[in-house]
Amino acid sequence: MSDFKVHDTTGYDFNAYQPNGEVAADRWVTATHLFDDHVETPADKWERAQLLFEARDYVKAAQLLAEVVAEVPFQTDLCLLLARAYYHSAQLGKAEAQLRVIVDRDPVEHYAHLLLGRTLERQGRPEEAAPWLRLAAAFGGELTDV
Repeated sequence: MSDFKVHDTTGYDFNAYQPNGEVAADRWVTATHLFDDHVETPADKWERAQLLFEARDYVKAAQLLAEVVAEVPFQTDLCLLLARAYYHSAQLGKAEAQLRVIVDRDPVEHYAHLLLGRTLERQGRPEEAAPWLRLAAAFGGELTDV
């Protein structure tokens, strides 16, 4: 293994490989801009964050998504993916806060209700989770379970 490290402007290590020896999922997306003066746009960050999420690198995905959400705060799909990355990386307080923002802005967002309920359950707060899970079931058409 070489001690030579190559990093981009975000600190990404281009020599990084996954534990199974495969190339890291977002390596090529970032590498495409290594030798130009490209400034990463929110869309570029969003694409890279999706790749990190798909590779189950939830902590790095959450860090990148938090930057994108700060730049484009009213995109529900971005906010939901950020909340999911927080949830999967056990940053449950941050997931809860993000999900509460989403349901306040979009009260019929089914998945946000479901994930908020699951987040509260995972924090050991089943009484608080129950109404959110009932709403998610109702929005999802599962009225028999409500």
